[in-house]
Amino acid sequence: MKLFTGSANPKLAADIAHCLGIPLGDAEVTHFSDGECRITIRESVRGCDVFLIQPTCAPTNDHLVELLIMLDACRRASARRITCVIPYYGYGRQDRKCGPREPITAKLIADMLVAAGASRVLSVELHADQIMGFFNIPVDQLNVGGLFADYVKDNVFDNGSADAVVVSPDVGGVASARQFADRLGSQLVIVAKRRRRANEVEVMEVIGDVEGKLCIFRDDMIDTGGSMVEGASALMKRGASRVMALGTHPVLSGHASKRLAASSFEKVIVSDTIPVPEERRFPQLEVLSVAPLLASGIRCIHEGRSVSSLIR
Repeated sequence: MKLFTGSANPKLAADIAHCLGIPLGDAEVTHFSDGECRITIRESVRGCDVFLIQPTCAPTNDHLVELLIMLDACRRASARRITCVIPYYGYGRQDRKCGPREPITAKLIADMLVAAGASRVLSVELHADQIMGFFNIPVDQLNVGGLFADYVKDNVFDNGSADAVVVSPDVGGVASARQFADRLGSQLVIVAKRRRRANEVEVMEVIGDVEGKLCIFRDDMIDTGGSMVEGASALMKRGASRVMALGTHPVLSGHASKRLAASSFEKVIVSDTIPVPEERRFPQLEVLSVAPLLASGIRCIHEGRSVSSLIR
């Protein structure tokens, strides 16, 4: 087994390697004077089981091209199998046509990865489950619900979960929020919203009882933070005692950090699928590591064991 990483999240890759007890492979990412990316794999991968760790986060196009070039380099160097470990799958929100002449970009990216030489994919909480069907190779999707649930039980709950509810910030996230509510033994609340245009949300109604409750938002990503901040404001107006947010992928684009820092959230818990630079951190933010989870997934794949227990 050999692990390599691009420039997207080298710390996560190093943490995964540490969990597995092996060193990261020797690969170098450089750029030509015109901005073209150059990848150099400095050790043999012939006959090896290769894992390329690279979330396709911002700058998405640059990190995606790095991954494609690494794939091509390892394929041409006769790697036995190449698994793309993509903690955050960029373009995942473009998973269907919402109008005429619109692309399905998530499918296009899947085709590109397969054409470049990917044998299988390991990811964390894809934005839509149907993305797994866009690939003609095996795809394993891990869930951080257990990691978040353990954190909440150990650091937030004082006397059980009777005074807590799990909140889905939109109707589309109900299934994931319900699974998390079941983990905590809590009730489910839904914030019904209307999106007037991209990244602009108008909260419509809160479905469920939040009076005097700790409200725990659960979503797969936090992008601009607009949905969660508006939802938190609506919950507080309806009598919620406290609000906190759990978001797997900290995209935190635009003024998201400032917006969340000034919001009603007492805590915003995210994972490190995407690196959060110091300038985007704020007092309420806490980052949990998915390195042990991904390391377990990599080991299962390498040893030919089932990944289903990790998926659950």
